[in-house]
Parts: sequence; C-alpha cells; structure tokens
Amino acid sequence: MTGYRLALYTFGQFRTRADHPDVDIFHAEEPRVWAAMERAEGFIARSGYDDEPGPDSWGEQVYPRYWQDNGDGWAPSIISIWQDLETAMAAVYRGPHAEILREGPKFMQEDTDYPAYVLWWVPDTHQPDWEEAVERFELLGDTGPSPEAFSFKAAFDPAGKPVTANSDLARQIAERNRLRAEAPKAVQ
Repeated sequence: MTGYRLALYTFGQFRTRADHPDVDIFHAEEPRVWAAMERAEGFIARSGYDDEPGPDSWGEQVYPRYWQDNGDGWAPSIISIWQDLETAMAAVYRGPHAEILREGPKFMQEDTDYPAYVLWWVPDTHQPDWEEAVERFELLGDTGPSPEAFSFKAAFDPAGKPVTANSDLARQIAERNRLRAEAPKAVQ
C-alpha cells in the first residue's frame, strides 16, 4: 500500500540529570548519531526541539506519563519519519545509533514498565506532532501492539495486517548506509 510512511517515536530516561558527567557520552555522540540517521537510506524527516538549532519542532514537546523529571525537565526522545520498517530498523539497530544503544546501560534507566519506542503508519501528507507520538507510545505501553501502535517485533502494514520486518533486507540497507558513510573518507 503506497501513500504511507513509518513514524517512529523513541523515549528514554537518564539515570541522572542530563548535565551529569555520566551522560557525557550521550551528548558527545549525539551529533554523530543524528548525522548518520539523517544520511541513512529511507530517512525522511525528524522533529527538532524549540530550544536547539536544527529542524523545526513538530509542535510543543511533551513527554509520556512514564516520564520522571530528574530535576532538569528533560528526557531523550525523538520523532522521525521513515520510508518503511526495514530502513528504520537498519538505522536504529546498526551503525552509530546501535553503538550508543550498547552504551545505554551506563547512563539510561534499564528497569522500565514502558516500551523504548513505538511505530505507526502516517499518510504521506501527515506530519505527526509530539502529542500524537506520546499518545501512540502510551497506547503501545497500555495495550500492546496493534495497527495503531506497534514494534519491529510485532509489526503491521499500513492496512493493519500483521507483517514481519525483513531483517535480511535491513542488514543489506545497513551495509549500504555504512558504505555511503565511509565513501567520503575513501576519497580524501
């Protein structure tokens, strides 16, 4: 079914305040991770934040009810739009984003009663905002996977039928992303 794109919202909480030295690795790697994600095959767009340079924010940023303020009023979260399941999977679980995920236990809370992310399909003409993303996230946390809010492991197509993401294709896409990222280095 054409005419749809995949929305992805991620949410997490640091173990400490965002300005604590334990979180320095996250802040140091964040620009590299964003750059890799934005160059990745299938990436369409992402929301920015009102108080930071970069893309415009897709509405007023809100957090899910699971959020616990560490005293800094902040938590790592993002909304992005992707071509399909496999391109999003390739970018999330391979490359720089996967590297920072592996470091996560050093600075992110691990014992959570909510999902780390949510996926849902949006029409090509629709840009979700923070409020919609949080609603989908909470829906997944409350009721489990459905066509309105799902995960890579329990995914649905735009028509609402269960599908399995093609992990072999995602690996191929990730390899193309890696080669594309290394190409400028080889030219120099």
